[in-house]
Amino acid sequence: MIGRPSLLMLTAASAAVAMVGNAVGLAAMPSGAQAAGSPASSRLGVAIADDLGARDQAAVRRGRALDMREQAVRATEARLKADAGSRQDAATAAPAQPSSPGAPAGATPPTDQYDDLARIYQAMKPASAALVLEQLDLDVQMRVAQRMRERSTAMVLAAMTPRGAAALTMALARRDARRPPSAVRPAGAALSKR
Repeated sequence: MIGRPSLLMLTAASAAVAMVGNAVGLAAMPSGAQAAGSPASSRLGVAIADDLGARDQAAVRRGRALDMREQAVRATEARLKADAGSRQDAATAAPAQPSSPGAPAGATPPTDQYDDLARIYQAMKPASAALVLEQLDLDVQMRVAQRMRERSTAMVLAAMTPRGAAALTMALARRDARRPPSAVRPAGAALSKR
């Protein structure tokens, strides 16, 4: 039976070779790594280390994003404070403007708001604009209608109720009657500009 080695002999020989290999590996390892165990030497250890590294990188990215958001918030706060301060300075420096006799002081919005409202109502469908415009105070209706194009004003007036259209028309006529003749635009001049 000398010709063929048995399975038991082959298993014993491979175990002996593995023991020698492990002994050589342990001898070559630094003393600190022997005590702590080296998880990075196996596939599982490498995968864990990679996952930890990816998690740390994601945490760093989130931290940077939060820092940038915080800086943006601080810059916005500073800009808003500066804007509020400049508006407050402008409000204290600007002389009080006379308001209409029936309106309380400070109740009328600035002129640029009326311009914005006029653009909004011109962009709306006349029927929708008429419904909303009729709900407003007559003074606001008049100021908005004055800043709208004549065609848009006519279409909105046509869509209003007869009572609302008459009231707005009378307010516009009174406003034009109070202007000096040079300030009133001739009808042909308004059409030639547009």
